[in-house]
Amino acid sequence: MKHSAWAVVALAVSTTLVTAACGSSTTSAPTSSPTSSPTSTSTNTAAATGAKTLGCMVTDTGGINDRSFNASSWAGMQAAATANPNVTVKYLQSTTQSDYTPNINTFIGEHCNIIVTVGFLMGAATEAAAKANPTQKFAIVDCSYASGCLTGAHEPNIDQLVYNTVQDGFLGGYLAAGMTKTGKVATFGGIELPTVTIYMDGYWDGVQYYNSKHGTHVQVLGWNEQTQKGSFTGDFTNQTKGQTLTQTFISEGADIIFPVAGNVGLGAAKAVQSADQAAGGDKVNMMWVDVDGCVSATTYCNYFITSVEKGIVPSVKAVVLSVSNGTFQGGSYVGTLANGGAVLSPFHTFAAKIPGSLQRELTQIATGISNGSIPTATKSPVT
Repeated sequence: MKHSAWAVVALAVSTTLVTAACGSSTTSAPTSSPTSSPTSTSTNTAAATGAKTLGCMVTDTGGINDRSFNASSWAGMQAAATANPNVTVKYLQSTTQSDYTPNINTFIGEHCNIIVTVGFLMGAATEAAAKANPTQKFAIVDCSYASGCLTGAHEPNIDQLVYNTVQDGFLGGYLAAGMTKTGKVATFGGIELPTVTIYMDGYWDGVQYYNSKHGTHVQVLGWNEQTQKGSFTGDFTNQTKGQTLTQTFISEGADIIFPVAGNVGLGAAKAVQSADQAAGGDKVNMMWVDVDGCVSATTYCNYFITSVEKGIVPSVKAVVLSVSNGTFQGGSYVGTLANGGAVLSPFHTFAAKIPGSLQRELTQIATGISNGSIPTATKSPVT
């Protein structure tokens, strides 16, 4: 099925890729908690007439305001409600993994027309519910049969929303290699999951590609695509761990950090901020993940060279609308550079700091990745 692209995730360095996207939505991730109770909320955008659609979302443990895929998924739900006044959306928040199944069952009992679950860790609970309730429509963000997140027979009532982030991760690594002053960059993950390591694979390979083109020897701390060994904090919430690990990377000489760890990345941003303040200048920078960090974590925007994004908002919006208009088919959507589903964000305050020659190289590489002439290796494929 086809999904529209999110305007704020258009690849800033490539007009070609922006125009290749299938459409646009101006909705961005929420910056504050929705009103109502702390665990559940609903949105009615207008007094609707005709057939009604109830879209329900279960968050992962990072919470609705994780500045990452939960927040983006909820923004997609809200965008669907804005686009069609017959759509009402609500969510339940999971505090621990043991909340997944009860929350899903609550929504089944409320006769939701579609239940959207968020994240790799929700795969088993979603799959079990879909099998037990074959007439209930589901969509899951960042999870697929190909990635091993879903493991049984393909359930036709699940729509898999996945993003080939090895592609924009590759661009992020190439950019980092072109911007480093120390010759060392770093990345780390939250939990060691394929949807995390696919980013890190792309980042590592992008650095190697830069080295091969420029005769440089930029090192990547925190991950090796070939050995699949690296650094992880073990969760997506503990900012102190992110700050401590980033401080270690900085002490080892890394001056560009790429955390793939949701809210843990805010700890990395704090460490980058502290390092720059101590140096009295622009010593260390970083890249954000999943969404545009300058939108979701504005306090640290001046430290974000770019963000390596997923087009979560348009894909969630589209699957909810597919239920309301009767076109839901299950299967899978794969976000790529070419369709706007896996892109670099605008450069914001770094637009004038990134050399024009490097920006032109990124455009050329993006084209090569999209047409297949530049392969992007990963041991965590989404298809």
